[in-house]
Amino acid sequence: MLDVRLYLAQRISALIMVPLVLGHLAVMIYAIQGGLSAAEILGRTKGSFFWFAFYGLFVLAVSVHASIGVRAIVHEWTGIGKRALDIFTLGVGFILSVLGAWSVMAVTLT
Repeated sequence: MLDVRLYLAQRISALIMVPLVLGHLAVMIYAIQGGLSAAEILGRTKGSFFWFAFYGLFVLAVSVHASIGVRAIVHEWTGIGKRALDIFTLGVGFILSVLGAWSVMAVTLT
């Protein structure tokens, strides 16, 4: 049953990530073509609830998606036990979430 839940979680996180990746790419292209500097970009994102929510959701979706993907790779390569694999997956997800949240806060909070 856990495998089905992980499968669904990874697919749902991918569905969430698709519009976020496209939005991120669109913003990057706009910023580059507009000749915006890093200071100008940060000036537009600081204090913005929209960008905080956008990138916060992005970080959560990526953390879930990537940790499940890494779990599958580690299982195939090492064959470690299910309990150790569960702990490893939670650890990877936690680390990605913390690092991502730290980045989102640095870019959006005043």
